[in-house]
Parts: sequence; structure tokens; C-alpha cells
Amino acid sequence: MTALEAVSVYLPPDRMPVESLAGPLGLTEMQARLFRRFHGLKEVGRDPGASLADLLMKAAAGLDALRGQEHRVRYVLHARAMPVVVPYPVNPLHEVCRALGLGHALAFTVTHQSCASGLLAIDLAGRLLAADAVPGPDGAERNGPAEPLALVFGGEKTFTREAQVFADTTIFGEGASACLVSAFGGRDRMLSFASSVRGEFDSATGENDARLQREYRPSLAEVMRRALDEAGLALDDIAVVLPHNVNLRTWQRMCALLEFPLDRVVVDNIGISGHVFCADMFANYRTACERGLLRPGDRYLAAAVGAGGGATFAAMVFEH
Repeated sequence: MTALEAVSVYLPPDRMPVESLAGPLGLTEMQARLFRRFHGLKEVGRDPGASLADLLMKAAAGLDALRGQEHRVRYVLHARAMPVVVPYPVNPLHEVCRALGLGHALAFTVTHQSCASGLLAIDLAGRLLAADAVPGPDGAERNGPAEPLALVFGGEKTFTREAQVFADTTIFGEGASACLVSAFGGRDRMLSFASSVRGEFDSATGENDARLQREYRPSLAEVMRRALDEAGLALDDIAVVLPHNVNLRTWQRMCALLEFPLDRVVVDNIGISGHVFCADMFANYRTACERGLLRPGDRYLAAAVGAGGGATFAAMVFEH
């Protein structure tokens, strides 16, 4: 069963108030006020001196479980919201693999579900590892010190205006996550994964934006319920929800729709880090652990939405 073996997150210590971004982003004073007061986005992280490779390396630096186990890493995935992040032929993922001693691993990016690509990457990593599994002498899959691993990265640079702000909905922050995934681990086991790809929302003219706004919360709620059904659980069985950090107002409304208490949604990072692309789930996982919100055996749900080239709604249930 796909499991998270270790999670590390890097969020820049330097943060910028949203008002300071108004000029560079072309926001009016009213729009900046909307982000702070209505959406709860007060400041976002920035690391102007760091490249994308630097961000990923800073996340990997906190992954103590990787040290001495590099030979076990078979796959390295970078979950990204943006399909292009550097000019050709620069490849920050391969640069990071070489620096970490992972040149032997198969490395690739996962981008087609935008900010929901992080959950897809976890599922994909687990499937790849399970397909490679060699049965043990009793016919069972191997699960031990020699079990292959995958390394899943998330996070990006806010290198263009499109990578800094999304309509009047969210402001992106810089940062990165690094997660070791196994196929048959015993901790933070993935119980289910559900997603819905809505290609009808693909429109360069923005003509479907109003419809997407109307269907956003019901569509995400439907996917969350489907993930719970596949895990054989109800929403009341969930200790915490790890959200995508689009904005606080969205999750206030989601909780009203789901009849789920907001204090069991880890929203701590929304106001101080912004929407850190595909790294949100991992940052919120670390916060939940640091706050003591997850005990052994607790079930938790991660949710994400990717918008761009359509919309993807995704949810994943884990057992801590």
C-alpha cells in the first residue's frame, strides 16, 4: 500500500505583505484589500536569491531519511503546476538529482493536473514502485530495508505574473516539499485516491470562469466524498483535512457545505505563505504533525484543485 515514509518542507523565512505586491502585480488597492480581508491572504513567502533547483535542494536537506538510502530511490518526480518553468535546455530536476547522488533514478515531472499534480504524483509513484515489486519467498511483496523508494518534489518559483497571482482568487508563494514514498510502507498509508478531470473548463477567453466558480466547491466536495467512500470512511472519521491553500474564504465555505468544523482543517499556512503550488499538502501535513493533530491510527484527507487547461479536483485519504 502506497505510503509516505518521510516529508520535508522548505518555506522561505522572508515574507512579503500582499500590499507590497500590488504594484508589481498591477493590483488595485481594493484588490489587495480583498486578498487580505476577504481571502485571508496576508503575506506570501519569497526567496529571491534562490533558483528552483535551490528550493528543491533546501527541501531535500530536511529529509533525514534520504541520507544513506540514495541507492534505494528508483524514481524522482517533480509535481508542478506550471508546464514550463525554465528555458531549454536547463533542467533543475536533473541538476538536483545529480547533487543528491540520484543520477541513477528515473526522473520526470508531473504537470498536467496543475496544482492537483502533487496528489497524482504520490499515486503514480506508488503504482510504479508496486509494479516493480519482487515477490518474497512467501509470495508476498517485499517490504523492508531494501524496498525501492520514490522521491516526490513539489513547489516552484513565482517567475511570471501568471505564477504569482490567479485572478482575484489566490496569490502564489515560493517554497518546496520533498517526500519519500514507498509501495508497501506501514506509516501514512494511502487508503484511497479520487480525482475528476473537467476538460470543459478549458477556455483561453475566460468564458467558463463564472461556471467554474459556481461548480468549484460542489465538485471538490463530491471528490472528497468519493475518496472517503473508497476508503470505507465517513467525514466524521477524519481527524484533519489538509487543504490546498487557495484562500481561507474558500475553506470556510467548503466547511459550511460539508458540515465539517473549520478547526479541523489545517489553514495555518494560508495567511502566511500563500498558495505554494503542489507543496501545500505537504506543508500542511508538517504543520499538523508539529501541532500534534495527528496520532497513530488517525485518518486524514488531503484535497487539491488544479485550474488551467481545464480543472482537476482531487482528494486522497491516509492513515497516520
